[in-house]
Amino acid sequence: MAKAKTRRRVRDTWKEKEWYTIKTPIAFEDKEIGETPTRDPDFLIGRGVEVTMRELTGDFSKQYIKLRFEIDNIAGNTANTKFTGHKTTTDYVRSMIRRGTSRIDTTVTVTTKDEHEIKLHILAVTTRRAKSSQQRYMREIITNLLQQKANEESSDEFIKLCVNGKLASEVYHNAKKIYPLKRVEIIKSTVLK
Repeated sequence: MAKAKTRRRVRDTWKEKEWYTIKTPIAFEDKEIGETPTRDPDFLIGRGVEVTMRELTGDFSKQYIKLRFEIDNIAGNTANTKFTGHKTTTDYVRSMIRRGTSRIDTTVTVTTKDEHEIKLHILAVTTRRAKSSQQRYMREIITNLLQQKANEESSDEFIKLCVNGKLASEVYHNAKKIYPLKRVEIIKSTVLK
């Protein structure tokens, strides 16, 4: 006796999903950075999105900067994000370091004027090898400069300065008086709270 096969009907979940437009925070000009489908908008909250600076600004020279956003609220069919940090690509960092130079890494946690904590990782590359005492003094100078700048700016303004390179340029011009520098770059930032 042959058993009658019963077929289970497969539900097509794609038809149940709606598309949501992902937008950057107002500090990054509220730009559209992508779309995502979901059945329930609550599933989008906390989802991370990574985009390069070139995709946001169209400036190809900023291709090495990757910005990280996180979806924090839904308004209609728009998923709004908040900035969570940025980093530079490892190949870009490697291209800055040459033999006979010193790599000075500094990690600083600063508090902005509006009480936001941001952790920064700064890389300074010297033109020639520096002594450990000079490197230590350079780290102190960089830390003090960043703390002072953070106290003067709101979190949105401070993040803009970090990402567009203006803060790194300011640190470079102040720190090169102590020891000849080839380059200063903020290679990573993370918004803590």
